[in-house]
Amino acid sequence: MRQKLLIATTNNGKIAEFRFLLRSLPFELTTPTEEGKVLQVEETGVTFKDNAVIKASAYAVEFGMMALADDSGIEVEALGGRPGVYSARYGGEHLTDEGRVELLLHEMKAVPWEKRAAAFKAVIAVAWPDGRILTREGIMNGTVNLTPVGDNGFGYDPIFYLAEYNATTAQLTSKQKNLLSHRSKATEGILKALLSEFG
Repeated sequence: MRQKLLIATTNNGKIAEFRFLLRSLPFELTTPTEEGKVLQVEETGVTFKDNAVIKASAYAVEFGMMALADDSGIEVEALGGRPGVYSARYGGEHLTDEGRVELLLHEMKAVPWEKRAAAFKAVIAVAWPDGRILTREGIMNGTVNLTPVGDNGFGYDPIFYLAEYNATTAQLTSKQKNLLSHRSKATEGILKALLSEFG
């Protein structure tokens, strides 16, 4: 029986992305829902790494198996790095992804194109029940678009513009996105580390 690796999220977009990116690992990928239990983990960290480690560790201990968690978000230069670790709950828990995008665009309305630099950042942590932890970071640089465009993605994808593709990340194919995203870069690092250990 293959060792299980728990993808510690209930976000279906992330689960699909991780299943694709981690397909070469010699583990059975599973989710909290498939394991019959969902945890509410308080993300109290001040960095993406803090939050990824908090989540992965909590899930590893609770489920008694290796757990992978990420924390990611968008950092906008003109906003002093906001929303940062608050990306998923920017503007309050009551807002939808679309509401958060709208809020960010509203805050950026007076910012000229050349000052709209942003970065998607992701940190992935793998934790074991015995307390071991492995982390990797990925970054994708872009620009906050003037309006939302595209429907292939989630979160801030419709306003994250990549000049080299003349498109937002929500306009890219899943294959393109999986090759360039901050999450794929962090996953690549985790993949290499896990394959060198478990090959």
